[in-house]
Amino acid sequence: MPRKRKLLAQLSALQSSSSFSPFDALENLNTMPDGDSAPKSSKYFVTEKKSSRLEAEFFNQPCVSLARSFLGQILVRKLPDGRELWGRIVETEAYLGGEDEASHSKGGKQTQRNAAMFMKPGTLYVYQIYGIYFCVNVSSQGEGAAVLLRSLEPLQGLEAMRELRSASRKGPTKPLKDWQLCNGPSKLCQALGIDKAFDQRDLTQDAAIWMVPGQDLPGEQDVVATTRIGIGNRGEWSQKPLRFYLRGNKFVSVVDKKTERELAARGEFSCS
Repeated sequence: MPRKRKLLAQLSALQSSSSFSPFDALENLNTMPDGDSAPKSSKYFVTEKKSSRLEAEFFNQPCVSLARSFLGQILVRKLPDGRELWGRIVETEAYLGGEDEASHSKGGKQTQRNAAMFMKPGTLYVYQIYGIYFCVNVSSQGEGAAVLLRSLEPLQGLEAMRELRSASRKGPTKPLKDWQLCNGPSKLCQALGIDKAFDQRDLTQDAAIWMVPGQDLPGEQDVVATTRIGIGNRGEWSQKPLRFYLRGNKFVSVVDKKTERELAARGEFSCS
């Protein structure tokens, strides 16, 4: 069994068989002898005890800054049956409100649908597309500004994610690979069971969804800034680099090879 999956399986077993918090379970895992030479900690989790969730101060920053800061942080979804689904954020998009022609709040227009975009930073804005799919955003500083969560790297609860994704797919289908579970905004929502009922929830207080600090957060050289996806012809706003993703991460929905080559040519990072 791959080392990462084995560690996550042990973590899941610890959590289901005890009353430990995720961090206590990790601490216990790190001290459990298992007879092999695997390292005692995983970079995919925070192993030191700290706040169980990101608090209001983290979300209270400008939209572009928040979109970049989300990369590497962990989104946690607790299902009604108690299972927790964990995913590392690897791709986001910033929507600045007001002047942003691609934003649902362009012109500063507030409606019943987009009200969450005008609420305090850390508020979820969930909207429906094509009448069946959902996308989840998080409000930031700025009137009507919010960050779209585009893709996650699944860390825990992958089988539950597969169940939720399969329930929304029609007809017989092949089992989804790990990288296919959350590599897109609507896939992310399906895999975590996020729907319109989550609109206007507060990430700093909600019992079913929150964020925890990630470990080994990316540096500037690890982040690609490029254009947003699926916004149509919005003039200059179609070309603004307001999508951010982790370079080299296979869980990203769409890789911009041209931008990566240009960055490599300028010596900002190597192009593999």
